Order: sequence, then C-alpha cells, then structure tokens
Amino acid sequence: MVDKSLQNKFQEAVQYVNNYVEPIPADILLKLYAYYKIANKNFDNPGSKTPLINAFKANALIQAQNINRNEAMANYIELVNKELKPD
Repeated sequence: MVDKSLQNKFQEAVQYVNNYVEPIPADILLKLYAYYKIANKNFDNPGSKTPLINAFKANALIQAQNINRNEAMANYIELVNKELKPD
C-alpha cells in the first residue's frame, strides 16, 4: 500500500522534473527513469527507437529491481532534492 503523503511528494517531484529546463545528466535520468517505472508498476519494455538507449534503460531497471514502490518513490524524491533542486 502506498502512503498518500509519499504519493503526493512523489507527484510533486515528478512535476518538478517535468518542468526542469536545464540538461539533466544521463546517469541521473536513468535512475529517475527506473524509480519512476517501479513506483508506477510499469514494467513495459523501454520504448526508444535506439537499441543502445533501451539497453541503458533496461540496465537501470535491473539495478533497481529489488526495491518496492514506496522505496522507489522515496528514492526518486531524494534524488530530485539532492541533484536538481538548489540548496
């Protein structure tokens, strides 16, 4: 079961990333991708037309495969706060 407060904070972090205008480093994007997919229980294959990008995305998901939805949301929020939000 997902905590409502955590869900709200996660949605705020997702909105922040969606509105972010600066380039985000690839390693951060891949972690955000994996946490987002796990948090939303979306285990579809990566949909890029570029096989190399799909491989990186699949690898990010494999690395994060042992966390649950709540951990994925918390990790997403923490990563956004640490790497993208100003101090």
